This record gives sequence, structure tokens and C-alpha cells, in this order.
Amino acid sequence: MSTSVQSSYLPATTESISKAQEAKDASESISILYQVLEDPSSSADAVRVKELAITNLTNYLTKENRAEDLRNLLTQLRPFFALIPKAKTAKIVRGIIDAVAKIPGTSELQISLCKEMVEWTRAEKRTFLRQRVEARLAALLLENQEYTEALTLLSGLIKEVRRLDDKLLLVDIDLLESKLHFSLRNLPKAKASLTAARTAANAIYVPPSQQGTIDLQSGILHAEEKDYKTAYSYFFEAFEAFSSLEDPKAIFSLKYMLLCKIMVNQADDVAGIISSKAGLKYLGPDVDAMKAVADAYSKRSLKYFETALRDYKAQLEEDPIVHRHLSSLYDTLLEQNLCRLIEPYSRVEIAHIAEMIELPISHVEKKLSQMILDKKFAGTLDQGAGCLIIFEDTKTEEIFPATLETITNVGKVVDSLYMRSAKIMA
Repeated sequence: MSTSVQSSYLPATTESISKAQEAKDASESISILYQVLEDPSSSADAVRVKELAITNLTNYLTKENRAEDLRNLLTQLRPFFALIPKAKTAKIVRGIIDAVAKIPGTSELQISLCKEMVEWTRAEKRTFLRQRVEARLAALLLENQEYTEALTLLSGLIKEVRRLDDKLLLVDIDLLESKLHFSLRNLPKAKASLTAARTAANAIYVPPSQQGTIDLQSGILHAEEKDYKTAYSYFFEAFEAFSSLEDPKAIFSLKYMLLCKIMVNQADDVAGIISSKAGLKYLGPDVDAMKAVADAYSKRSLKYFETALRDYKAQLEEDPIVHRHLSSLYDTLLEQNLCRLIEPYSRVEIAHIAEMIELPISHVEKKLSQMILDKKFAGTLDQGAGCLIIFEDTKTEEIFPATLETITNVGKVVDSLYMRSAKIMA
């Protein structure tokens, strides 16, 4: 029990709640509410007042960043949970766990708290609550990159929930499994889990926030497959859903929308999206970061691109989704830059190109040889002289394919005539 709890108690009445709200500071309010919870009365009115006291106490402890006290509160309330319906118990438990999540730097505490609650719910045979706490635990393990433990937990949970046919929880768990497989770079399984989530979602009413999460995950998977146009449409749907709910995930959806525009060589559209009514609402470092990348891409400037990466490291390199596509974007930009530099030349020193692009000679030479092999331009590397020789694009005469086609057709006619003559002679 928390040190805030005193030996005396206050009666569980609305007057006691009012007294807590009128207290001069949060510490006094918390102390009064703890005393209300100590009231041994279990009448219907007392239980209702205690529920209100728990809600208020949770809010005060969250504002004071007292995560450990919230954890102790859950332990203290276990006898009280026996007096109220299981549905209300589930609501209070999930509310307190959500409150702990609002306090920064409590990931380990949240995991520990969820594990404690799973053990308690298993002992009390509260299946409904246990499944939801386990789903929350799996999400926390995924955030902490404890993938093996999260996968083991989800595998058992999915089988159990499918047997019970709890569609709403199944959607959450399938989405979690999709995110987990995506983090493990297992794209086929990530897509299969997302399909399962969509199938379950089609059978029930899905809240807009959950539908937005499904669309966001769909966009991420399509972007991973380089299908940026489809990904953009999914990110747009997710953005609209989150924006209408004023959900913080809206900014991520917008950021990924802008990324897709850049990746399909439509960087000029980025400014238009940002200046739209919906885009102006989310101006900030994330949007500025994508604008800087779009500007660098439009100008085919590797220097501006590297400056954007340096200035907006938190928004670009530390975002796992954006970071996955940065190397591809960098390569594209490097290729465009090299093509722009070698355009005027038929023969040029590699050292000169490296100097103009401000990159090491070995890096430039390796990239040029890769571009030649990929047929990005016609040329060869003279490593003895340290030069790049660019060939002129040889235009294929249109008459040659037509001539080959005519000869092929004549050959078929001759073969056919030969077969007929052979039959006549026979």
C-alpha cells in the first residue's frame, strides 16, 4: 500500500470527493482520495463513489508523474475488484495501465505491471481482461524490440481468441502480429497477418482509429514492396481518419504520404500538400524534414540531401519507416546527380567527378560501374587512366526489326510450302 494511505479513512461520499477537488494542492487531494478508498463500506453508493475516487486519483497521480504509486494502486484495489462487475474491473485496470503509459520513461515499469496483472487475472480466471492485458504486453514488448517474447505471447493468444471468436480483439492482435513480422523483415507473414486483420474487421464495426491503423499498416507494407502509389492512397485514408479524431498518428500518415510522393518522382507535389488546409494543421519538424528532402530531390542535390539528414536526424533517420527508404532515395539521388555531371562529357576523369560531387573516388567509381551494369547509361571505366568513357546512345533503325520480322514470316511460308509439296510427292 502506498505511503500516502493513512490509518484513518473518510466516508465514501460525494462530500469527500468534493473535499479532494477543493484541496489546496495535488498531494492533499491524493491523500484524501486514498482515505476514501479505505472506507470499509461496500454499499452500492459507496462503491460508486469509490469508482469516481479511483478515476480522480489516477488523474492526479498521472499529472504528478507518480508511476510507481499507480502500480501500487492496482495492487491495493484487488479486494475492491471482488465487489464490482468484471467489466468495470477491466475498465479500471486498463485505465490505470493507460495512465502509466502517459508518463515518460516507464516502458520497463509498464511491462512489469502487465506481467503482474496477467498472473493475477489468470489466478482469478478473468479471461476477458487477461487477453487484453496480454495484447497490451505484446505491444510493449514489440516497442522494446523484444521480438521473440512478443511472438511467443501472440502465437498463443491468437489461437485462444480465434476459438472465442472475439473479432474486435482479433483485429488488434492480427495487426500487432503484422507489425512484429514487419519488424523482423518477414514481409509475407506481415501481409498474411494484415489480411487476417482486414477479414476480421469486415465482419464487425471497427472504430475509425482502428481502421486508420489498418490503413497505415497497409501503406507501410505496400511502400516496402515499392508500390508507392497504392501506399499513398492508404496513407491518405489513414491521415483522414486520424485527422478527424485529432490523433497524433495523423502526422506520421502525412509524413509517409510526402515520402511516397518523393519516391515516385513527384517531389514538386509536396509543397502543395503541405500548403493545403489539412497540411497546414500539422506544420512542424516532421513536415519540415520531408520538405527539405523534397527540395533536395527536386534540385538533384546530394549536398542538400545530406544537410536535411543532418538537420532532421530525429525525424528522418530515427523513424524506422522513413529510414528504410532513405538508402533507396539516396541511391536514386546519387544516380541522378552523377548523370547530371557526366552529361556534357564523352570522356572525364573519375577524380574530377568525385571532386564535383564531394564524395570519395572509390565510392564514385563503384557507383559508376554499378550504373553501367544496370544500363543506366552506356559507357566503360578505363581504370588504367582513371577515366570514365561515355558512349553516344545508338539509335536502333526502325527498319531492322521490321526486316527481321519479314524474314521470319517468309521462312514460315517456305516451310509450309515444303510440307505441302512433300505431301503431293508422296
